[in-house]
Amino acid sequence: MERKCPECGESIKGRVDKKFCSDLCRNSYNNRNNSDNNNYMRNINNILRKNRRILEELNPEGKTKIHRDRMTAKGYNFNYFTNTYQTKTGNLYFFCYEYGYLELENDFFALVKRQEWVE
Repeated sequence: MERKCPECGESIKGRVDKKFCSDLCRNSYNNRNNSDNNNYMRNINNILRKNRRILEELNPEGKTKIHRDRMTAKGYNFNYFTNTYQTKTGNLYFFCYEYGYLELENDFFALVKRQEWVE
């Protein structure tokens, strides 16, 4: 029984478990099949990296207070963050990697930098 390459349809020669006729066909096939997932993840990772850069830029000392307008002016997207942390008193911090914020009154935020390592 002759095996055909799923990418180009050429006959496959070589090992019995070989699925593609060449590395080019294998890469083309996998890139096409994974492009939607990769684009979605790439876009989200780009947003997270941008959010982290903004928090790092606005908080060079590791702890500061800032108004929402400064964050949004730089393009911060409040819908994307990597994790949250709730204190014993009930305060909820949103983190983008090691940089985070706590929403305060009157559209102000307390920006912080987490110092401990990931558990």
